[in-house]
Amino acid sequence: MALTVIGTVALDTVETPFGKLTEGLGGSATHFSAAASFFSPIGLVAVIGEDFPEKYLDFFRSRPINLEGLAKIPGRSFRWTGRYDHDMNVAHTLETQLNVLLQFNPEVPASQKKNKFVFLGNIDPKLQSKVIDQVEGKPFIAADTMNFWIDGSRPDLLEMLKRVDMLVINEGEARALAGESNLLKASRTIRNMGPKHLVIKRGEYGALAFYEDQIFNAPALPLEDIQDPTGAGDSFAGGMMGYLAKINSTSFQDIKKAIIYGSVMASFMVEKFSLDRLRRLNDAEINDRFLRFSELTHFER
Repeated sequence: MALTVIGTVALDTVETPFGKLTEGLGGSATHFSAAASFFSPIGLVAVIGEDFPEKYLDFFRSRPINLEGLAKIPGRSFRWTGRYDHDMNVAHTLETQLNVLLQFNPEVPASQKKNKFVFLGNIDPKLQSKVIDQVEGKPFIAADTMNFWIDGSRPDLLEMLKRVDMLVINEGEARALAGESNLLKASRTIRNMGPKHLVIKRGEYGALAFYEDQIFNAPALPLEDIQDPTGAGDSFAGGMMGYLAKINSTSFQDIKKAIIYGSVMASFMVEKFSLDRLRRLNDAEINDRFLRFSELTHFER
């Protein structure tokens, strides 16, 4: 099954203790699409400016990523500049240039309106709701958000959450959204807002998934070589949603497996800057790392 994603396509400048990237290919929808495309065809809905490098569009074209929904409009592309110190869980934003993102009016192409899986990347909840208005049928809709929208656009965010099936956020965002410090209490509060499924990303500590009275605690794979954690959360979501679209299932048992595939894709993403690791990734490596996750968590009762 095909999957639609709305989010940002950006030019990232990133510095970590292990090097620097200048105006590399970035953005939430970019990292999501790259990871998801190993499992399912993707319809990308985003905006870029006239200055967006053709070589980056060629990367999208090299993957099963439909660009009908990628609008190019006059102006400069969205840019993000950030730095990571030795605590690679914390991104320090140095500069954000919204540019053409200020004029973004998402339009889902007719060919993608009936896709059965939709992911709303981390953007203004008003734009997320506009996408929901355009899709047809009853797709499985998952969404991401951040503290900026939780604090500054809460009414719009709460309206959007009533219409989604899953929310994918990190620990700090879960606590801020719920007004609860305990994640178990926070999970109940958030699911009462609308989404039946909640996935909480915990960085190097893995992820937690909640559905009804069930909880799944997924580990993260210990890694020796982490160069750039930018996009790890988006690639996690991409791997997870891509796998669900591939098998056309949203059962909690399959969501558990999808979360591990999401963790697999995130573990590859952080090994190089931008999408450099995913450019040379193959299915055999994905399957091998999935088995490593299985071995990491296996024990005899």
